[in-house]
Amino acid sequence: MTLRLRLTVLAASLCTLAHAAPALAQQEPGISEKTIRIGMFAPLSGSSMAYGFDPMNGAKMWYAKINKEGGIHGRQIELVIEDDRCNANDLVAAAKKLTEQDKVFLLNGGSCSAATVAAREYVEREKIPLVMLNASGDGALYPVSKYIYGAFSISQYAVGGSMVQFGAEALKAKKIGYINHDDAYGAWNLAAAKVQAKHLGDLPLNVQSVNSNINDVTAPMLRIRASNPDVLLLTTYARPAALIIKKAHELGFDKPIVLAVTGTADLRQLVENVGNKEAFKNVYIQDVLADVPGSPKLQWVYDMYKEAYPDLAARPGYPQPYMPYGLPSAMTVVNALKAAGPQPTREKVLEAMSTMKFDSGVMAGPIEFTPTDHAAQKAAIYLKFDGDKSTLVPGTFKSVWKYEP
Repeated sequence: MTLRLRLTVLAASLCTLAHAAPALAQQEPGISEKTIRIGMFAPLSGSSMAYGFDPMNGAKMWYAKINKEGGIHGRQIELVIEDDRCNANDLVAAAKKLTEQDKVFLLNGGSCSAATVAAREYVEREKIPLVMLNASGDGALYPVSKYIYGAFSISQYAVGGSMVQFGAEALKAKKIGYINHDDAYGAWNLAAAKVQAKHLGDLPLNVQSVNSNINDVTAPMLRIRASNPDVLLLTTYARPAALIIKKAHELGFDKPIVLAVTGTADLRQLVENVGNKEAFKNVYIQDVLADVPGSPKLQWVYDMYKEAYPDLAARPGYPQPYMPYGLPSAMTVVNALKAAGPQPTREKVLEAMSTMKFDSGVMAGPIEFTPTDHAAQKAAIYLKFDGDKSTLVPGTFKSVWKYEP
C-alpha cells in the first residue's frame, strides 16, 4: 500500500469515527445532534384545567431556563405538548401520538392520577420513560415499573399517612374522623392512614367513604359528628370538600378540619363554594411545597414565572397554587439527561433516575428514588387557613407507609 493510499484510508477511518457518535444518538427516538424532543401532556382545558395548566407552565419555564443556559450536552430541549383533559382515553391517546407520531425521547406528563395510571400498560409495552408531571399516580408506581416515575408533589399513600401524623402530633388528636373517596384513589391514602394510626398506638380512625360526585353529605357528616373525633381529615377533591366544610359549619362541628392537597387547587373557589368564611375558623390545609406559597424561600419560583409569563402573571388568580409542582419533574428529566451523558439512551436515563436524590428547593421533602420505590416525595407541610390567609404550622410530617410486594 502506497503512502498516499494509507493516508486516504486513515482519513476515511477518522471520518467514520467522527460520525459514529451522532449516528448512535440518532438511533434513539427524539434525539438529534441539536435537540432532545420531549412529549408533555396535562389537562389544558375543561373543568380540571387547574390541576395541569400551570404545573405545565412551571415545567416549561424550567426547560426554557436550561435551553437559555446552553441546553444539555449541547442539545436544546424541544417540547411537543398535548391536552389530556384529565381523561384516561384522551391521555392514552396523547401518549400514543407523542410516542408513535412525534417520536419523542420520553414522556413528561400527567396531572390526574386515575388518567395517568391508565397509560401504564402502553408505556411498559413501548418501553418509553414516563416522568409524571404532578399526578400522584400511585397505581402506576406500585408495584414498581421500570419505566415510570412520579409523585413529585406527593403520593396518595403519603397523603393519608402524613395527615394522620399531623392530626396526632400537631393537633394532639386522640380520635380521628376521616372522609375519603370510595375509589382506588381513596383506598390508597386510606391504606397509609391506617398504617400511620397503627404506628401511633392504634389511634381510633372513624372512616366515611363518599363518592366523588356526591351532592348531599349530611349522612356521612352526621356519623362523623356522632363519633366525636378530635379532628376531621378530608382527602377528597375540592367539590366534596366544599360540601363537607359547609355542612360541618351548619351542624356546629367546631373541631379542626384538615384538607388534603388534592382539594386545594383553587382556594378562592373553595371559599366561594362554601359561601361563608366563618366556616374556615378551624381549617388547616395540607401543602407539599417547602414553605407558604409566595414566601421569601420560594420567591425565586414566582419571580421566574413573572418573567416567563408576564401577561398571565398579571391576571387575578395566577400563578395558580399547583404551578410550582411542575418544576421538580422537569428538574428530574434534566438531571437524568445530564447524567446519561452526550450520547443519551432511554436505558441510560432510566438507570440515572433509579438512584437519583436532590433537593429541588421547591418541595417540602427531597426528590428521592430507589430501584424499589419510584415515588419522589413523601413529606408535607400544613397551613392554618382562615378563608383568606395561610399561616405555616412549623414542621414537616411524613408517612411511614412502605410498599410491600
